[in-house]
Amino acid sequence: MKKLAMLTVKGAVGLVPKAVRNKLKSNHRLTEFYSRSLQRSGLFYGFPSEKKRMALYSAYLKQQAQYFQEMASVDKNGHEIYVLIFGAKSLSLTLDSLNRLGVNHERICVVAENSGDESIRCASTISEAVDNLSESTRLLLLNSGDAISKVSFDVFLTCDSGADVVYCDTDKIDAKARRVSPHFLPDWNPDLQLSTGYIFTGVMCNAALVKRSGVRSSTIAGIVLELWIKLPHSSVEHIPYTLIHRSPNKKITLEALADIRTVVESFTSATPSYNEELAVNTIQWPVESEPLVSLIIPTKNGKALVKACIESILEKTVYQNYEILLIDNGSDEKESLDYFAKLEKHSKIRVLRYPGEFNYSAINNFGVQHASKTSSLIGLINNDIEVINPYWLTSMVGHAVRDDIGCVGAKLLYSDGRIQHAGVVLGYGGGAGHAHKYFPRYHPGYIKRLIATQNYSAVTAACLLVKKSLFVDVNGLNEQDLTVAFNDVDFCLRVKETGVRNVYCAEAELYHHESVSRGLDHAPEKAVRFNRELEFLKQQWGEYIQHDPAYSPNLTLMRENFSIKSKEEFSG
Repeated sequence: MKKLAMLTVKGAVGLVPKAVRNKLKSNHRLTEFYSRSLQRSGLFYGFPSEKKRMALYSAYLKQQAQYFQEMASVDKNGHEIYVLIFGAKSLSLTLDSLNRLGVNHERICVVAENSGDESIRCASTISEAVDNLSESTRLLLLNSGDAISKVSFDVFLTCDSGADVVYCDTDKIDAKARRVSPHFLPDWNPDLQLSTGYIFTGVMCNAALVKRSGVRSSTIAGIVLELWIKLPHSSVEHIPYTLIHRSPNKKITLEALADIRTVVESFTSATPSYNEELAVNTIQWPVESEPLVSLIIPTKNGKALVKACIESILEKTVYQNYEILLIDNGSDEKESLDYFAKLEKHSKIRVLRYPGEFNYSAINNFGVQHASKTSSLIGLINNDIEVINPYWLTSMVGHAVRDDIGCVGAKLLYSDGRIQHAGVVLGYGGGAGHAHKYFPRYHPGYIKRLIATQNYSAVTAACLLVKKSLFVDVNGLNEQDLTVAFNDVDFCLRVKETGVRNVYCAEAELYHHESVSRGLDHAPEKAVRFNRELEFLKQQWGEYIQHDPAYSPNLTLMRENFSIKSKEEFSG
């Protein structure tokens, strides 16, 4: 019935005049409502219906229970655990679950002005809460209203590696007492913590760490971030099991995001803001020095594409300290050659000739070699890119100049407004693919991961910024083994291996007019080349393909939609 209704709605939408549809699309809330309705109906680009998602999670829980049974038991007496509960709303839910575990009230403290329960110690700050604890004490941080079962508690202790910070996946208990809405989290992802506070409950850490850092944050999300900022070499580990049932209190998320902004303002030079429309934090990193950016655009002919690309950069980009290097790879169309000759007269543009057969890696390496000596950032730009957000380059430069950041990618849209790129996930299809591909532009994605700036292992070179020094240090793109496919993935991973993080910048929005319907090129020689380059990627980066740290091992690799793995995938 839902599917029939949505098919009717989709048909009706198709009858609305295009100008009216475009105006309606600009309303974020309306677009999100429409895409969520599609999602619930099961028509959302292959995304499973709510019924199917419930079935997938139910099957996952059976798998998880089996894993738990196979785990070796742990001596709980060897763990000195102290529970800190943040807030007092729905406190009885948390206390009831702890009572069932046999946790003595002397081992519990509520971080709130008043708990309303005289049998429980109360502290106004986390510093006060841990003041009299021994440094060897492990702290379990929960939000008031969270619950944990005995099995989950035992697993938490079993999987607790003793790392400085350990966190787990979570879910909710609905009105029918069913486990629903799992949050399958990636491994430690600092920029996702900044934008969404994705770790906001179910955290284990050492009392010594909290004492030594002098943490002042008032929420678990803020504490995790503050610990990392103050002690950047601290270890953070992820337990990929749903062990905590999250509180239904939506206010917790708002408080966490506000606390994170306070941490950013207090301990960094960045400027945080809250995007109320999307309910995420936006962090603008400083670009006072405005370094010169060399934007490298390879092309062969393609006047219309190049014209739209370059004119959108020139006319819409707020950040002005850039040069454009158009690399002509053997153009032979008169109209393109005439247009390129005109471009050469522009003060910001140079046209360079690269003869020979197409080799994407070699052409871009050539471009970098000819970038101005004064440029410190390289931008790899496809000729079918078109600027949407005027601040795209400002946002990307802000990330690219950070000492701990390598490659910076953008949110790229197909011409029809659907997502073409929002970060690269290793393992999709046995190689790599684009996260949230074909989702609507304004859809929040899985746990807001489409609209939030965050770390991915790789981003596409269709629009990529990186320090020129880093590009040179890793010897650029691999022009011997990866002439066309996966060269950007390989490049990003080599950059990442130097000890920096790669970033998907959700604020930088551009069109990538790559044909949605083009499909795969089945020419035999190209298929051979693609398979050869895929095999190289697998051999070189098998560890990332096996487990991409920016993606949960519980999510599917069969589609790019963040659905839960099927039973067959788990068993396979």
